[in-house]
Amino acid sequence: MQQAISLLELNQIIRDSLENNLSPSYWVIAEIGELKLAAAGHAYLELVEKNGNQVKAKIRANIWQYSFRTIAGRFQAITGKELRAGMKVLALATVTFHELYGISLTIKDIDPNYTLGERARIRQEIIDRLRQEGMMDLNKRFELPSVPQRVAVISSQTAAGYGDFVEQLQSNRYGYQVHFKLFPATLQGSEAAKTMIKALEQIEDDAQKTGYDMVIIIRGGGAQMDLDCFDDYDLSLAIAKFPIAILTGIGHERDETIADLVAHTKVKTPTAAAEFILSGFLSFEEGLLTSIKKIEKQVSQKILWEDRILSDFTSKLKNFSSQKISLEKQSFATKEKQIQNLALNKVKLEHFQLEKLSESLQKDLKSTIQKENQNLDSLEKAIKNLDPLSIFEKGYSRSEIDGKPIHSTKVNVGMEMVTISKNRKIKSTIQEISEYGK
Repeated sequence: MQQAISLLELNQIIRDSLENNLSPSYWVIAEIGELKLAAAGHAYLELVEKNGNQVKAKIRANIWQYSFRTIAGRFQAITGKELRAGMKVLALATVTFHELYGISLTIKDIDPNYTLGERARIRQEIIDRLRQEGMMDLNKRFELPSVPQRVAVISSQTAAGYGDFVEQLQSNRYGYQVHFKLFPATLQGSEAAKTMIKALEQIEDDAQKTGYDMVIIIRGGGAQMDLDCFDDYDLSLAIAKFPIAILTGIGHERDETIADLVAHTKVKTPTAAAEFILSGFLSFEEGLLTSIKKIEKQVSQKILWEDRILSDFTSKLKNFSSQKISLEKQSFATKEKQIQNLALNKVKLEHFQLEKLSESLQKDLKSTIQKENQNLDSLEKAIKNLDPLSIFEKGYSRSEIDGKPIHSTKVNVGMEMVTISKNRKIKSTIQEISEYGK
């Protein structure tokens, strides 16, 4: 059986083996997973290598205080950024093994040019992807209104750039009124892109009732090195696909972020963003004044021209009216005579017809009267013939029983019957009744 050794002895063997078999240092490509600064000035890191989101390898690393000042200062001077988690770096490191703390790397140097190149490569990959997806000019399809009166602003309320923007808008010497609403977001750091995407979502929800004319992303007063969030793919995609035109005023002079590329319009600073809005008002007002002057000139010329036409027409109308009145008077006099003659002839004709009608009526009336007299005579004779007295004159009489003719009442023997003649009324008693014709 092999002789047993202590854990410390084993770790010392590992340490000695590493020191004897490894090179003094290596250039290592890795991503900074974590970076913490100690009070003493040392930097403690975790370096990782990923395949997508999966970590394939990791190791602890440190940069001692006297090295960190030099490395970090040179890195920031060249890249414009501080060393921080998420960066891919090329580091010159020595492998060390401590009996208590295990294996780690001591970083001697970091090549800032590699990080610049890696950042540029990643940035170009994002740009190529957005271009292939047709996103680079998608937000530019919207037409900016000439007078943007309702503006949604993404910024930090405490940012100096936001204050400059508000001051420029509210104190403009033209007195233009712009209604804007702030949607707060973080504009630097690892969470910046997420907060700006969330702000865009809030604006889209609010736009249904507010109807924003444009969205402005404002960043000002921060360091030049804090622009990485504006190269984020998800943020750039959200800007490109946003249904309202987006203006960026991120506050940098040299670099152009991917957010600038996909936005509708890019200006350099928040103040320039405010001036851009006000220039729309000014341009519209100047155009309006020019149009008013042009219209006034055209109206003046039109009035002058129409006045000339009216004067000419009035003169012609007077001459025409005089001639027309004279002709109408002559025509009226002629028609008056014609009407008088027609009326006179009509009266004569009607008088003649009335005379003929009168004669005819007299003849018809005389004939009708004679005919009616004859009818009256005949009727009188008929009435006289029907008079009972006239019957009595001829020797006839009438018999009644109880005031009723005997032919209309029942007759019995013993009844009293009254017989009426011309000048007599005879009462008799019925003694016998015999049927006539039997």
